[in-house]
Amino acid sequence: MRGETALERLSSTPSTTSPWWVIGLCMLFNVIDGLDVMAMAFTASRVAAEWALSGAQLGLLLSASLVGMALGSLLAAPRADRFGRRPLLLAGLLLSGLSMLLSFWSPDHHVLMLLRLLTGIGTGAVLVGANVLTFEHASPQRRNLAIALQSLAFAMGASLGGVLAHVLNDLMGWRYVFLAGGCITLAAALVGVFWLRESPSFLALEHRAPISPLSPDIANRPFSPGQWQQTLSLALALFLLMFCFYFVMSWTPALLVDNGFTDQQGARIGMLLALGGMLGALLLGLAANRYGCRRLLSGFLLLNAALLPLMLPATRVPGLATLVAVTLGLMLNGAVAAVYVLAPQAFCTSVRTTGVGVVLATGRLGAIISPVVAGFLLDAGWTAQHLFTFFAGSQVLAALLIWRGVKGR
Repeated sequence: MRGETALERLSSTPSTTSPWWVIGLCMLFNVIDGLDVMAMAFTASRVAAEWALSGAQLGLLLSASLVGMALGSLLAAPRADRFGRRPLLLAGLLLSGLSMLLSFWSPDHHVLMLLRLLTGIGTGAVLVGANVLTFEHASPQRRNLAIALQSLAFAMGASLGGVLAHVLNDLMGWRYVFLAGGCITLAAALVGVFWLRESPSFLALEHRAPISPLSPDIANRPFSPGQWQQTLSLALALFLLMFCFYFVMSWTPALLVDNGFTDQQGARIGMLLALGGMLGALLLGLAANRYGCRRLLSGFLLLNAALLPLMLPATRVPGLATLVAVTLGLMLNGAVAAVYVLAPQAFCTSVRTTGVGVVLATGRLGAIISPVVAGFLLDAGWTAQHLFTFFAGSQVLAALLIWRGVKGR
């Protein structure tokens, strides 16, 4: 991606305090974040029934945490370049956990919406902090795998959240999903207070001379003259990727049901997409060192573009829809993991969380608008096949951005 500074060469040796222990803690935080983010989706029908919410009101509730994640990534991340990655991560966990806990006592949907926004802000800060802390603790030979495992952990948390929500919804009610999520998150924050260690790269910043105007750190700020193209390419590529990702995950089961699938078959396809996603993050982490993360990302994006228009035709051939769903989930999640691997490599230590925050926040905007755009296009008379083809085009554009605008192999 770029040449290392002298500072980073000095601090490239992993922390003597068990770097994989820190990476494991970051995975735990990502599992919990996946659970927290999906809590609203898993309880939406019960919440809507209790307060007689309209579709628009429920949609705002579902979007609140996504908006918060974008704000957390964009606004909180720069503080970590000043005060450290560890404080950002712990503060994000504390905010997310308290907001989840207070959601148990929400008197109406307006209060719950505010608390979901705050939960998202905390989650956005945690995602950026865990990404950068993992990058800076892992050895150069293991960084790709370590960061890809964070994406895998988030997907696992979303899946575990579904199981937890199903049990608590049926036994105790939707409020207890938030109560359990808040307690688990605060417990994880307490673990982090005692065992999470600061990044060695950030600690090394305290022992160097003041930055000169010609320093590589100045030259690699997110929108400096020599850096802006790479920052913009990563950010827009993740925007287009998340734009497609959330369409596939949100709309595919419903669109398949509208085209002749049963509810059970549509749900099974949704589960296969998620299963393929976990495999995709792991595959990216294992293959990136050998084949190059940028090359793999470009290939994943182009395969997404090829597979999306095949989703509906594949349903006419027994077993083919299953294969397409698993492969598409693998490629989509592998691509997301690849951007998460590339982002911290693009920035120097002193501006790394700021740069990663910009990239992740822009991607989150794609996630926010994607389901809404798909709904408007359906209302305008577009068919499901038109939608899959339209979103396939976004992946071609993302591949071009990565190939032309991102350095490295």
